[in-house]
Amino acid sequence: MTKNQKIDEEALAEAYNRALALEKAGNIDAAVKAYEEVLVIDPEDHGGAAVRIASMGRGEAPPKAPDAYVATLFDQQADDFEDILVEQLGYAVPMVVRQRLQTLQLGPFKRVLDLGCGTGLTGEALRDMADDITGIDISENMVEIAHEKEIYETLYVAEVEDFLEDNDDDAFDLITATDVLPYLGALEPIFFGAAENIVEGGLFIFSSETLPDDVMAGRPYMVGPHQRFAHSETYVRERLAATGFDVVEVTDINVRMQDGHPTPGHLVIAKFKG
Repeated sequence: MTKNQKIDEEALAEAYNRALALEKAGNIDAAVKAYEEVLVIDPEDHGGAAVRIASMGRGEAPPKAPDAYVATLFDQQADDFEDILVEQLGYAVPMVVRQRLQTLQLGPFKRVLDLGCGTGLTGEALRDMADDITGIDISENMVEIAHEKEIYETLYVAEVEDFLEDNDDDAFDLITATDVLPYLGALEPIFFGAAENIVEGGLFIFSSETLPDDVMAGRPYMVGPHQRFAHSETYVRERLAATGFDVVEVTDINVRMQDGHPTPGHLVIAKFKG
């Protein structure tokens, strides 16, 4: 399908709602078939059908959540994002990042790159520790809200991996990616991209979600029950080493509350050795 071809919105809504209802009813085979119909109507996958199929344990986990899905999701959530994430889901990762940096006496930083900056929660947490902060997010609506806060010297609307591949600005001495990995499966592109954009000795800090070993079952990553990617700590460590990073520390954290339960994960600080 070319970008000029219009999606049949009515057929898409019907197929997607049918798939959701089947999934809710526990009819997995029929739900997967319905989501596959959704993908035929909307190959760019604005509704995240591929991720939902994987979350039901069918098919291979995609290498990442579709760009169209992530952009749509956050464009829709932008206005209520901070209320939902901070107040309702108890998300406090940006402040944990700040605390760990201060505890380890790391910083201040000249140039910071905030990947998946959203409305600017991590930028706000680190503002007084940095001379210059650049923010990147795939959601135009999120970037608009971040822009209004006047936290960032520079803001781009871009997909994270694309930005890292194309960027030719000066290298950064701190790169953050809070709540980005749950939308990525394979980590090579973002880790390699970070390595390409960081100074020797620079820090890369990110959060990831995980699931119990028996659920991961030896997999490097998988889509969990809430359509978010979980990564094994072993896989994260292996990919960091392969792209030139030494692990400074891995902290067990609760990333957020989901349906009243904590979401286990890690906050990882890595140093680029070049």
